[in-house]
Amino acid sequence: MQAIILFAHGSRDPQWHQPIQSVAKRIVQRSPTTLVRCAYLELTTPDLPSVAKELIEQGVNRLTVVPMFLGVGRHAREDLPELIRDLKMQYPTVQICCQCAVGEQSRLLDLLADIALS
Repeated sequence: MQAIILFAHGSRDPQWHQPIQSVAKRIVQRSPTTLVRCAYLELTTPDLPSVAKELIEQGVNRLTVVPMFLGVGRHAREDLPELIRDLKMQYPTVQICCQCAVGEQSRLLDLLADIALS
C-alpha cells in the first residue's frame, strides 16, 4: 500500500494551509484509492514524523514525500533530507522516497509562466 505526503513549511494562520489541502483534495478526486496527507515542518501540526507513523501503522509500505516548496532554501536542502534519513532509519522496511521540490518541476514553472502571461 502506498501513500503521498504533501510536505510544506507551515504557518500559524489556518488560511495558509488551504492551498496545500486543496492539492490533497484534488489528488483524491483524481485517484480515490490514493492515501494522501499533509504534513508541516514547523508552526503547525501534524509534522512529517507523525503523519508517516500514522500511515505506516495503517499498513502503508511505500511513502512518497512531495515538498511543496517553490524555493529551495535551507528547509528543502537541509531540514527535509534529515527528516527523510531519520524516517528511513526508523522504518527500514518501508520504501520512502522524496521528490524534488515542486518549485524545481518544469511543469509547474511553465504553468506559473502561463498564469502570469494570461
